[in-house]
Amino acid sequence: MASRFVLLARRLAAAPSILRSMTLLGSNPLPNERVKRAWSLRSMSSGTVRLVFADGAPRFEADKVEPAKKDRYQTKKRLKLQRRREKRKRREANPKDPRAIRIKGKLKKKKKKNQRFPDPEARLLFKLEKARLKEAALVEKLKRYEVPKMQGPAAMPDELTGEERFYMRKMAQKGSNYVPLGRRGVFGGLILNMHLHWKKHETVKVICKPCKPGQVHEYAEEIARLSGGTPIQVIGRNTIVFYRGKNYVQPQIMSPVDTLSKKRALEKSKYEQSLDTVRQFIAICEKELEIYRQHVALYAENPPSSSSSSSSSSSAS
Repeated sequence: MASRFVLLARRLAAAPSILRSMTLLGSNPLPNERVKRAWSLRSMSSGTVRLVFADGAPRFEADKVEPAKKDRYQTKKRLKLQRRREKRKRREANPKDPRAIRIKGKLKKKKKKNQRFPDPEARLLFKLEKARLKEAALVEKLKRYEVPKMQGPAAMPDELTGEERFYMRKMAQKGSNYVPLGRRGVFGGLILNMHLHWKKHETVKVICKPCKPGQVHEYAEEIARLSGGTPIQVIGRNTIVFYRGKNYVQPQIMSPVDTLSKKRALEKSKYEQSLDTVRQFIAICEKELEIYRQHVALYAENPPSSSSSSSSSSSAS
């Protein structure tokens, strides 16, 4: 008896879909139609059927599998709300972001939803006043990152001859040792890296990127004061070659005290970039306001007459 059940189970395992289709259809279709219906029913099924023996009797058990839940269609309103939540989280996570500075006081109360200005001049004046207030707020923020300047390592006066300077320049240009000066500017880690390079090399290159025109000379003076090295050449607009000196002794504290840390230097650079952007915006607004006033003054003195407009229309015809 048990052998019969085992044989039945093997046959059912070999063709379960065909048997299910035959029992569901309740008819004897043609062989080709039978296979087609069986495969269609098999593809439509969302579970598996297996034969089990319980209390000496065979029984079919079905495991139902829940279909995958598709994501709901995201409308424009939900997308806007999601972006607003993400923006709020970013602001709360980084309170020192210069973009989070908001204008407080009467100017903010004046602005209403769907505000309309009487003329373009009023709109430009409103933008200009708002930008100037933000500029003043950024300048106050930058005062927190000012560090009192202290005297760094005393640079020994090295009287290098012309041949020695030529040799140092060539050696620095051929060498691959350099220190990058990025948007953080001059901070403690930069001077520390220079002293580490000076352990095995007499010269080191400082590559300043990004660097404004003429700013490379300011960087050279500041780095020379903090490190005690001697700038012997400025290559192009962004590369400075420093010589450590003949009687160089590595200091015990290689990172100067009167420099910012890496984190505070990054925060300062963000405020400086935001301040530059606001000042550019102020210059553009002032130029637009000047052009608009010139335009109004020109057409207020010489308004376009109707006769000229009619003559132009007749000539066009």
